[in-house]
Amino acid sequence: MNILNTFFEAIQSVNINLIETLLKRFPKLANAQDKRGFTPLVFATYFDKIEIAKTLIKKNANVNHKDAKGNTALLGVAFKGNVDIAELLLNNGANINEQNNLGYSPLIFATMYNQTNMVSFLLKNNADLSLKDNENKSALDIAIAKDYKEIISLLNVKEIIYSQII
Repeated sequence: MNILNTFFEAIQSVNINLIETLLKRFPKLANAQDKRGFTPLVFATYFDKIEIAKTLIKKNANVNHKDAKGNTALLGVAFKGNVDIAELLLNNGANINEQNNLGYSPLIFATMYNQTNMVSFLLKNNADLSLKDNENKSALDIAIAKDYKEIISLLNVKEIIYSQII
Protein backbone atom coordinates (compact mmCIF):
# COMPACT_ATOMS: atom_id res chain seq x y z
CA MET A 1 0.00 0.00 0.00
CA ASN A 2 1.33 3.43 -0.88
CA ILE A 3 1.60 6.38 1.50
CA LEU A 4 -1.21 8.36 -0.15
CA ASN A 5 -3.68 5.48 0.27
CA THR A 6 -2.58 5.03 3.87
CA PHE A 7 -3.07 8.74 4.46
CA PHE A 8 -6.59 8.77 3.00
CA GLU A 9 -7.49 5.66 5.02
CA ALA A 10 -6.22 7.40 8.17
CA ILE A 11 -8.53 10.32 7.36
CA GLN A 12 -11.52 8.05 6.84
CA SER A 13 -10.87 6.19 10.11
CA VAL A 14 -10.07 9.46 11.98
CA ASN A 15 -6.60 8.31 13.00
CA ILE A 16 -5.26 11.73 14.03
CA ASN A 17 -1.97 10.33 15.34
CA LEU A 18 -1.16 8.62 12.04
CA ILE A 19 -2.26 11.70 10.08
CA GLU A 20 0.02 13.98 12.12
CA THR A 21 2.91 11.52 11.89
CA LEU A 22 2.58 11.24 8.11
CA LEU A 23 2.24 15.02 7.71
CA LYS A 24 5.34 15.58 9.82
CA ARG A 25 7.31 13.16 7.67
CA PHE A 26 5.66 14.06 4.33
CA PRO A 27 4.30 17.66 4.57
CA LYS A 28 3.22 17.68 0.91
CA LEU A 29 0.52 15.12 1.76
CA ALA A 30 -1.64 18.02 3.01
CA ASN A 31 -2.26 18.97 -0.62
CA ALA A 32 -1.80 15.61 -2.37
CA GLN A 33 -4.53 14.42 -4.73
CA ASP A 34 -6.16 11.08 -5.33
CA LYS A 35 -7.15 9.95 -8.84
CA ARG A 36 -10.36 12.05 -8.71
CA GLY A 37 -8.41 15.15 -7.77
CA PHE A 38 -9.64 15.04 -4.16
CA THR A 39 -7.24 16.50 -1.65
CA PRO A 40 -7.21 15.28 1.95
CA LEU A 41 -9.13 18.43 2.96
CA VAL A 42 -11.88 17.85 0.37
CA PHE A 43 -12.07 14.23 1.50
CA ALA A 44 -12.16 15.08 5.22
CA THR A 45 -14.76 17.81 4.87
CA TYR A 46 -16.97 15.74 2.58
CA PHE A 47 -17.13 13.08 5.31
CA ASP A 48 -17.70 15.68 8.07
CA LYS A 49 -14.33 15.11 9.76
CA ILE A 50 -13.88 18.58 11.27
CA GLU A 51 -10.95 17.68 13.55
CA ILE A 52 -9.02 16.32 10.61
CA ALA A 53 -9.92 19.40 8.57
CA LYS A 54 -8.50 21.59 11.36
CA THR A 55 -5.30 19.52 11.41
CA LEU A 56 -4.91 19.74 7.63
CA ILE A 57 -5.51 23.49 7.58
CA LYS A 58 -2.85 23.94 10.28
CA LYS A 59 -0.51 22.06 7.93
CA ASN A 60 -1.26 24.51 5.09
CA ALA A 61 -3.89 22.56 3.17
CA ASN A 62 -5.22 24.68 0.30
CA VAL A 63 -8.83 25.50 1.24
CA ASN A 64 -9.60 26.60 -2.33
CA HIS A 65 -8.22 23.58 -4.20
CA LYS A 66 -10.55 22.34 -6.93
CA ASP A 67 -11.03 18.68 -7.79
CA ALA A 68 -11.53 17.40 -11.34
CA LYS A 69 -15.14 18.69 -11.35
CA GLY A 70 -14.13 22.08 -10.00
CA ASN A 71 -15.47 21.44 -6.51
CA THR A 72 -13.77 22.89 -3.46
CA ALA A 73 -14.12 21.75 0.14
CA LEU A 74 -16.70 24.51 0.74
CA LEU A 75 -18.77 23.40 -2.25
CA GLY A 76 -18.61 19.86 -0.87
CA VAL A 77 -20.02 20.83 2.51
CA ALA A 78 -22.55 23.34 1.17
CA PHE A 79 -24.84 20.72 -0.31
CA LYS A 80 -24.53 18.56 2.81
CA GLY A 81 -25.32 21.46 5.12
CA ASN A 82 -22.41 21.25 7.56
CA VAL A 83 -22.29 24.85 8.78
CA ASP A 84 -19.50 24.20 11.33
CA ILE A 85 -17.11 23.02 8.63
CA ALA A 86 -18.22 25.81 6.28
CA GLU A 87 -17.39 28.33 9.00
CA LEU A 88 -13.98 26.74 9.55
CA LEU A 89 -13.24 26.93 5.84
CA LEU A 90 -14.41 30.55 5.50
CA ASN A 91 -12.37 31.56 8.56
CA ASN A 92 -9.34 30.11 6.81
CA GLY A 93 -9.73 31.85 3.47
CA ALA A 94 -12.21 29.74 1.48
CA ASN A 95 -13.83 31.62 -1.39
CA ILE A 96 -17.55 31.80 -0.61
CA ASN A 97 -18.38 32.51 -4.27
CA GLU A 98 -16.21 29.90 -5.99
CA GLN A 99 -18.06 28.12 -8.79
CA ASN A 100 -17.46 24.59 -10.06
CA ASN A 101 -17.41 23.38 -13.67
CA LEU A 102 -21.23 23.51 -13.81
CA GLY A 103 -21.29 27.03 -12.40
CA TYR A 104 -22.61 25.97 -8.99
CA SER A 105 -21.55 28.18 -6.10
CA PRO A 106 -21.90 27.12 -2.45
CA LEU A 107 -25.14 29.14 -2.28
CA ILE A 108 -26.54 27.46 -5.39
CA PHE A 109 -25.52 24.00 -4.12
CA ALA A 110 -27.06 24.61 -0.69
CA THR A 111 -30.25 25.79 -2.37
CA MET A 112 -30.40 22.81 -4.72
CA TYR A 113 -30.28 20.42 -1.76
CA ASN A 114 -32.69 22.45 0.41
CA GLN A 115 -30.08 23.17 3.07
CA THR A 116 -31.86 26.09 4.74
CA ASN A 117 -29.35 26.57 7.58
CA MET A 118 -26.47 26.57 5.12
CA VAL A 119 -28.22 29.08 2.85
CA SER A 120 -28.80 31.35 5.85
CA PHE A 121 -25.17 30.99 6.94
CA LEU A 122 -23.83 31.74 3.46
CA LEU A 123 -26.07 34.79 3.12
CA LYS A 124 -24.89 36.12 6.49
CA ASN A 125 -21.37 35.77 5.15
CA ASN A 126 -22.16 37.76 2.01
CA ALA A 127 -22.54 35.04 -0.60
CA ASP A 128 -23.21 36.61 -3.99
CA LEU A 129 -26.91 36.31 -4.89
CA SER A 130 -26.30 37.29 -8.48
CA LEU A 131 -24.18 34.26 -9.42
CA LYS A 132 -25.73 31.96 -12.00
CA ASP A 133 -24.89 28.42 -13.02
CA ASN A 134 -24.12 27.27 -16.57
CA GLU A 135 -27.87 27.05 -17.26
CA ASN A 136 -28.23 30.73 -16.27
CA LYS A 137 -30.06 29.91 -13.02
CA SER A 138 -29.48 31.73 -9.75
CA ALA A 139 -30.07 30.28 -6.29
CA LEU A 140 -33.43 32.08 -6.25
CA ASP A 141 -34.40 30.62 -9.63
CA ILE A 142 -33.64 27.13 -8.31
CA ALA A 143 -35.49 27.68 -5.02
CA ILE A 144 -38.57 28.87 -6.91
CA ALA A 145 -38.45 25.93 -9.35
CA LYS A 146 -38.22 23.46 -6.44
CA ASP A 147 -40.73 25.39 -4.31
CA TYR A 148 -38.37 25.67 -1.33
CA LYS A 149 -40.45 28.30 0.45
CA GLU A 150 -38.12 28.95 3.38
CA ILE A 151 -35.11 29.41 1.11
CA ILE A 152 -37.13 31.62 -1.25
CA SER A 153 -37.96 33.81 1.74
CA LEU A 154 -34.31 34.00 2.87
CA LEU A 155 -33.10 34.86 -0.62
CA ASN A 156 -35.81 37.45 -1.19
CA VAL A 157 -35.10 39.21 2.12
CA LYS A 158 -31.39 39.32 1.38
CA GLU A 159 -32.06 40.61 -2.14
CA ILE A 160 -34.28 43.40 -0.80
CA ILE A 161 -31.64 44.44 1.75
CA TYR A 162 -28.92 44.29 -0.91
CA SER A 163 -30.91 46.42 -3.37
CA GLN A 164 -31.48 49.08 -0.70
CA ILE A 165 -27.74 49.37 -0.07
CA ILE A 166 -26.91 49.97 -3.73
